Amino acid sequence: MDRAAPFTPPHPQVPARELPLWAFLRAIRTNALTMWPERAYREDMLVRGFLGRTNVLANAPEAIHRVLVENHANYRRSRASIRILRPIAGQGLLLSEGDAWRHQRRTTAPALAPRVMPMLAQHIVAAAEPHMARLAAEARNGPVDLLAVVQVLTLDIAGHAMFSLEMAQFGPPMRRMLNEFATDLSRPHLFDMLLPAAVPTWRDFRRRRFHASWMRLIEAVINARRARSQPPVSAEAAPRDLFDLLHAARDPETGEGFDRAVLRDQVATLVLAGHETTAVTLFWCLTLLAQDPAEQARVAAEARTVAITPDNAFVVLPALVRTRAVVQEAMRLYPPAFAIAREAIGSDRLAGVDIRPGAVVIIAPWVLHRHTRLWTDPLAFDPDRFMPAAPAVPRFSYLPFGVGPRVCIGAQFALTEATLVLAMLLRRFAVALADTRPVLPAAVVTTQPDHAPAFRVRER
Repeated sequence: MDRAAPFTPPHPQVPARELPLWAFLRAIRTNALTMWPERAYREDMLVRGFLGRTNVLANAPEAIHRVLVENHANYRRSRASIRILRPIAGQGLLLSEGDAWRHQRRTTAPALAPRVMPMLAQHIVAAAEPHMARLAAEARNGPVDLLAVVQVLTLDIAGHAMFSLEMAQFGPPMRRMLNEFATDLSRPHLFDMLLPAAVPTWRDFRRRRFHASWMRLIEAVINARRARSQPPVSAEAAPRDLFDLLHAARDPETGEGFDRAVLRDQVATLVLAGHETTAVTLFWCLTLLAQDPAEQARVAAEARTVAITPDNAFVVLPALVRTRAVVQEAMRLYPPAFAIAREAIGSDRLAGVDIRPGAVVIIAPWVLHRHTRLWTDPLAFDPDRFMPAAPAVPRFSYLPFGVGPRVCIGAQFALTEATLVLAMLLRRFAVALADTRPVLPAAVVTTQPDHAPAFRVRER
């Protein structure tokens, strides 16, 4: 019997034409996914003026290659992204530039290299196992908030993988602060986009207070980890977690490691990137599969062909082909980082468009992954796109982790975590949405749901 046609999940309404300035600014603050008009999903380049500056949306593969790979040194992070992310990421790898970024990248890269994945996969499964029993108990009492479940679960995984720590003490305050940041301080204001990053706005004073509190919490976690490993683990000893690797890391060119402040900021960056983005990816996987029972059954059947334990976690990954394809398709439809903004330092030319210094170039995975020239039936949920027999995805049309020198350093860890946890969940539980209200994506910093829906969860 032929498979049913892929289903199309609900999505925000796309404006028929470009928004006026007031509506554009409102969209940026409330749901940035609604700021691009219909033609953005058809055309290679979209140029508009924005308060005296040029704003370019680039979908052309050659333009994306030019900005993120070939001439990446000419494009820095936008002033708005620096203002918004600095309070939570500090001076870590996400926001550093120039020589500081090169030093941090060279020093951090070995800690997330492929050879480390077996150790990290062991941490992932060991941290996730207790949550399966907790979810079973919670599901017996009625509908479940799976968004909250995966947020707590991925934070526990971060604690295990990074610090070999249970997160009962630190997890709740971390979640409170991350929620505060996501719902308030991360929402851009007009002044965030207009003023140089060095000139503070009234919101920046609140962000600075948040930054001080957040970094104190990160330091408390680091201190708890240090207290468990006295004397410090030597560089020759087998690493137990990411903290061991970062603590022992040295720049291969200079031999320098991280000082205490930079190590703290690297940890803060990894907590943010490794926890929040994986949580929303898992949430969207579960939401999509709840609406596609046949696909959910395929993933569950695949997951039940293997026993997933801490000792064999990395070994079974190659068997989870369908599960991984679902994760990749979920990141196509709901990329955690929905837009990459870069400000031109010098003049350039992109796909026939002249770029002047100060122009902002946006590469938006949300738009790119739904572009009608790059994808067949782009709004549909179809994991077959990422199965081994499928045609290769065209270069620079699928960027859930970015591309080029600043590609997400934790991409393989994130994909490993999402694949293993989704398989663990689906091999034990069947999920369905408990109400008919559509779950729509809404983006400010990451692509979140517009509400946390209730799920019916039952053990298979």
